[in-house]
Amino acid sequence: MSVLVLQVLGLVLGVVGWCMESSSTSSHSWRVGSHVEALMTSSWFFEGLWMSCTSNSMGSVQCSRHKTVLGLPGYVQGCRALMIIALLLGLASIIVSVLGLKCTKLGNTSREGKGKIALTGGSLFILSGLCTLVAVSWYASRIVQEFYDPFYGGTKFELGAGLYMGWGAAALAILGGGMLCCSCKTGTSGAPQAYYSAVSAQQQGKTIYRTAPPSSEAGSMKAYV
Repeated sequence: MSVLVLQVLGLVLGVVGWCMESSSTSSHSWRVGSHVEALMTSSWFFEGLWMSCTSNSMGSVQCSRHKTVLGLPGYVQGCRALMIIALLLGLASIIVSVLGLKCTKLGNTSREGKGKIALTGGSLFILSGLCTLVAVSWYASRIVQEFYDPFYGGTKFELGAGLYMGWGAAALAILGGGMLCCSCKTGTSGAPQAYYSAVSAQQQGKTIYRTAPPSSEAGSMKAYV
């Protein structure tokens, strides 16, 4: 029962992490324009992997897609690719993990086979979380580097909500994948113990059978004579 609870909890955390990864990928606020050196703030700039937006004090927001892909900085293209890979790995891990649950039945799959399937799903969850973690950390490092660079002449940005969402998604995905992997180890470690107890019980039975009381031996010798 504890193995099933651990598997379900890991799957739930992985699904929540995958949903947060999807929200972080489509977020428009990976970086927000800084107003440290501005005396008055009448407009705000925020940008994501796919669009850049502008809002003013009247509440109007205008967003525009990036006009080119090859003209984007290399780290933006790399973060796009990593987030897409993370989403694909997360989707595959959800499907595999559901098939590897102890409460689901997949043909004549043995308990050891189900454990391997759950282990595969947990590993995919961990890989998905690592891809997300690398993407958001890479993007955040470039923002911090440009912010503290005195020779940088462009607009300075700060960390946006999309990055924090990505970090949270990576943590949940890695934690859920780790739980699934631990459940596989826990489920397989119980089988040898049961087998050993059965063998020891048989050995004890043989010992009890071989050691007969002296009275029976004497009776049998008399009967033999």
